[in-house]
Amino acid sequence: MTSSVLMTTGIIFNIQRYSIHDGPGIRTTVFLKGCPLNCWWCQNPESQLSGQEMVFWEDRCIGCGACALNCPSKAIQIKVGKPVTNKNRCDLCGECSRLCPAQAREIIGSKITVDEVIKEIEKDLIFYEESGGGVTFSGGEPLSQSGFLEILLEGCKEKKIHTAVDTSGYIPWKILERISSKVDLFLYDLKIMDDKRHKRYTGASNELILENLRRLSLIHSNIFVRFPVIPGINDNDQNIKGMGEFLSSLKITQIDLLPYHYIGIDKYRRLERTYKLVDIRPPSEVRLSEISMILKKFNLKVKLRG
Repeated sequence: MTSSVLMTTGIIFNIQRYSIHDGPGIRTTVFLKGCPLNCWWCQNPESQLSGQEMVFWEDRCIGCGACALNCPSKAIQIKVGKPVTNKNRCDLCGECSRLCPAQAREIIGSKITVDEVIKEIEKDLIFYEESGGGVTFSGGEPLSQSGFLEILLEGCKEKKIHTAVDTSGYIPWKILERISSKVDLFLYDLKIMDDKRHKRYTGASNELILENLRRLSLIHSNIFVRFPVIPGINDNDQNIKGMGEFLSSLKITQIDLLPYHYIGIDKYRRLERTYKLVDIRPPSEVRLSEISMILKKFNLKVKLRG
């Protein structure tokens, strides 16, 4: 990892205000780009790659050809009335998006300094003070830009702004340990207990994730475990009971159940990627209640999040 001293600039893809599901109170959520996992149900596919990327809104395109005509690298061709981009030639100069009269092309990911992010966060100070809120750093995996994140956390601490970090836990322990004292609340994702299934649906083993959570619970007093409930993938009783048994041995503040939804499907199309869960539907209220009851039997505090 690059030294945090040098990481005064990072890449984010969104700053969302008035968030109420990313920690206590009203919050500002800063989304950092880059993630080492590839979860099938990811709602923010634009967060996965570490660098900037182009998205194409096909339903907005009027087929004028301005993008192809003005592309300096000749990466765009018009085929059957629609622009097709050769990503190997595209250098993300942004000329096509700048000249598109229909705003059908957009570069996702902005290079931004720590000071610029802090200024945006400070705009909502009054909401934090009145609601007990603060800022949440999410992604992607915010710790994939650990140096940048560390300086952001230090800046928030100086201004007495409550901080939360939403992490997959799939990062070297030394990074997690280093920033732990600068984080007021960890939102720690836990998805599948069986390692083989975890590899299939996320692209990585869960061994590091589970070990990091064990170690973090020994040194940090405020951890919310976030469990995305994906029907047919991780909502079976075996997975739920395994999770309850594991978490009951740790110091965890609470578990947040996050019911699956498919609002991110269109994002995959715009990024020219395949969404693998087109036939999955959100879990029923009955099943969510059953899952909650199973976890509560392990003396765990459980909350349902929207």
